Amino acid sequence: MPLSITKTIILALSSILLAASLMLFPKESLDASIRGMQMWWDVVFPSLLPFFIVSELLIGFGVVSFIGALLEPLMRPLFRVPGAGGFVWAMGLASGNPAGAKITARLRQEKKVSRIEAERLVCFTNSSNPLFIFGAIAVGFFHNAALGIVLALAHYSGNIVVGLIMRYHGRDEEAIGSHDKVKYSGLAYALKLLHDERIRDGRPIGKLLGDAVNSSVKTLLMIGGFIILFSVFNKILSLVGITTILASFFSIILTFFRLPNELSAPLISGIFEITLGAQLVSQTTSVHLLEQVIVTSFFLAFSGFSVQAQVASILAETDIRFKPFFIARILHGFFAAFFAFLLWKPLYVNQQASVDNWNVIPVFLREQSSTWFQSTWSIMIQYGSFFTLIMLILFIIISSARALAKGK
Repeated sequence: MPLSITKTIILALSSILLAASLMLFPKESLDASIRGMQMWWDVVFPSLLPFFIVSELLIGFGVVSFIGALLEPLMRPLFRVPGAGGFVWAMGLASGNPAGAKITARLRQEKKVSRIEAERLVCFTNSSNPLFIFGAIAVGFFHNAALGIVLALAHYSGNIVVGLIMRYHGRDEEAIGSHDKVKYSGLAYALKLLHDERIRDGRPIGKLLGDAVNSSVKTLLMIGGFIILFSVFNKILSLVGITTILASFFSIILTFFRLPNELSAPLISGIFEITLGAQLVSQTTSVHLLEQVIVTSFFLAFSGFSVQAQVASILAETDIRFKPFFIARILHGFFAAFFAFLLWKPLYVNQQASVDNWNVIPVFLREQSSTWFQSTWSIMIQYGSFFTLIMLILFIIISSARALAKGK
């Protein structure tokens, strides 16, 4: 049987099973749908709408071209993207997922970035915003604001490392010597670009504002639909027992990483939807806080299939491929978990020692006589298999990506 026919049958059967599950569990599906709707209306819509509108206005007014000319010497050598990528990075950091993908797609439609540059850019400009990490995760679920520092630094440090790695993406597909030289002509040239871009756009302010609101609301309605869909989907997986089956598989992986099996179910939920996963992890009080933070940091960086589906839908309007973004999310998840592990001792344990908060700290971190370097070294020896597997996975992913690029 051809692969395309098999794929069609699998997709059709999945849709039928999903529809049947909605009829078998109407009340649970409604409750999950309402939960997703509340999260979208109370958090996502009001937090993202202003940033989406402002980003559309800034693009129309030529501010992106202005910022791009100024940031070209920074973004081009580090990430091999145009200076406008600095604007996307800043807006994505401030507003959170999936703002980076939205603005990147807009720049691609405006021909301000090439396809390869857009794929590199979207890989490291999508992240959770600080308000979500500190407010919803650290304070809302864990009731511990100090955890926000560890999670945020691990999250954004991992994103930077991913950006540095993905700068090598698509090198064989680019024309030799293209965009190798950094162009910087000073403030006067940047101001000229700003004015030329504004004249080229030509839309009156009222028209520009109306288009910005219309485009932003349309995108947010799509995002809301995905949030509700995955909230229901996650609940159905739990009701039909698929989550339990997946948990037995993930428990093997967690055991290899020396993490408790109790976190397998929250990890699965977090892989599908970040907020629910973080809530379930925070409620798993039978495990150490460090282990909760590591798992939370992983799926916070992985972004969850809900966010990834939103990004895929946005990128589908352009020629930007989704595969590099998905690979970047896997890399970001491992790096964020790794950095959370390393930052735990200096940024949390040492800060909490003065208030005698050792009850949530694993035993192997309670040696007050050891220096941070000695403690970290002993932990790395104890968890050597964890780091070895991470490095192996990263090597396989990067080698496979480069082989696929060369084969095209």
